[in-house]
Amino acid sequence: MSANILITGGAGFIGSHLAEALLHRGDRI
Repeated sequence: MSANILITGGAGFIGSHLAEALLHRGDRI
């Protein structure tokens, strides 16, 4: 099951790593 996730501040260090982890999990960002 994938979730639609909106990340604000995705250009920052933490946001970019969070986005990458969620993509590997199969979520749609």
